[in-house]
Amino acid sequence: MSRSAAIHDRVAAAILDAAAELLAAGGDPASMRDIAEAAGVARGTLYRYFPSREQLLTALGEAALDAISARLDQAGLDSVPVTEGIARVARAFAAVGSKYAFLVSQPQHIRAGALEERIGDPVRSLLKRGIDDGTFRPDFSADELGYALGGLLHNAARMAAEDRSGTERAAAFASAIFLNGACR
Repeated sequence: MSRSAAIHDRVAAAILDAAAELLAAGGDPASMRDIAEAAGVARGTLYRYFPSREQLLTALGEAALDAISARLDQAGLDSVPVTEGIARVARAFAAVGSKYAFLVSQPQHIRAGALEERIGDPVRSLLKRGIDDGTFRPDFSADELGYALGGLLHNAARMAAEDRSGTERAAAFASAIFLNGACR
């Protein structure tokens, strides 16, 4: 990678990181001016990298998807007991989701099908395995369990983003509530 490409990537990453932090904090939506200021770049630089707010949010959605997907890939969900897999999923979302909490509730900024393929499928596979091996109650489908788990993951991400708890505590909250309600 050339020096100018490396600089470009670092500036783009700084802009996306600043945008993620501002947007995850909630409240009034951050303006492009706020994002440029938080990233330590001029507004003109921000617009050179991301000509519109929509392009910035789309890039942020892709970065969030890449980060969560990488954490799930590293979690080894297929090689651990289901309950440990749920704890690992919760930790992945709390760690990455706290930074990208804004986007968790706005999947329209992630290309169609990518969210389902890269995050939904591995989590659903874990949930199906839990139903099949008797870890989870058989009267709930994997889709129903996924919906309930998704809500808890979103709330854990918000808890971490709003500094209501640390990442580990937020992850423990989500996995404990889910497992206590879903297990036999």
